[in-house]
Amino acid sequence: MTATVDLNADMGEGYGAWRMGDDAALLGIVTSANVACGFHAGDWDVMAETMRRAVAQDVGIGAHPGFPDLHGFGRRRMTIPTGSLQNLVRYQIGAAQAMARAAGGALRHVKLHGALANMAAEDEALARACYEAALSVAPDLIVMVLARSAQERAAEAIGCPIACEIFADRAYNDDATLVDRSQPGAVIHEPELAGRRMAEMVREGAIITRSGKRIPTRIDTICLHGDTPAAVAIAAEVRRALVAEGIGLAKFGG
Repeated sequence: MTATVDLNADMGEGYGAWRMGDDAALLGIVTSANVACGFHAGDWDVMAETMRRAVAQDVGIGAHPGFPDLHGFGRRRMTIPTGSLQNLVRYQIGAAQAMARAAGGALRHVKLHGALANMAAEDEALARACYEAALSVAPDLIVMVLARSAQERAAEAIGCPIACEIFADRAYNDDATLVDRSQPGAVIHEPELAGRRMAEMVREGAIITRSGKRIPTRIDTICLHGDTPAAVAIAAEVRRALVAEGIGLAKFGG
C-alpha cells in the first residue's frame, strides 16, 4: 500500500471578472495546485492571487499549460507545428515561474491541460516535445503524467522526475484510458463514490476500470477537478476517505 499520496487540483482558471471554481476552499484540501497560465484560462492577476494563496497554504505550485483557446477552455484539439508548440509551452512555463517567484514560492511541477494533455496521453512524441520544452526553461521540474499513458512513457524516456496521476472523478476504460466525457458515467459526481474508489485504488496500487479490471500502476497523486459543482465536496470526501484508510497526504517528491 502506498504510504502517502498527493492531492492536486487545477486552479486559477478564472479570467478578468469571470470566476471558475472555489480555489480558496480547494487550497485547504489539496497538497498541489496546477495553475492555468493564461492561454486556456487565467490571467496575470488570477495567477498572482492563486499562487499567493498556494504559498500561504504551503501547497506545491505547478504550471498548467494548454492550447491558446480561452473560448473553448483548452478542450478543443489543435494542430500546431512542433517547434511552435514547444515555444507555446516555454512561454507559459516562463510566466508561471515568474509569478510563483513573485509570490514568494517556486514552480515545482508541470501538468498539461485539456486537449493538449489528451493528445499527449495518446502520442509519445508529442508528449516528449512538450516535456522537453518545459524542462528547457526549468530543468528541475517534476513532470506530472497520466499513469499508464504515453505521457508516462515519454517522461521515462527523457529520464526526468515524474509524478504518476489518477483521476478521482473520471471512469477508466480497460486500456487505462479515461472514458470519453460524452459517454454515460464518464464523470463521477458522487463524493462518496469518488472517495471510496480512490482509497481502493491507492490501497491496491492499481487503476480500477469501470468493468472492475485492476491495472497495476504507480500512484503519486490524485487529480481533483475544481470546475464542477460538486468539486469541493468530492475533494473533501476523497481526503477524508484516504485519511480513514491510514494513507498520508503530502506533496509528491518526483
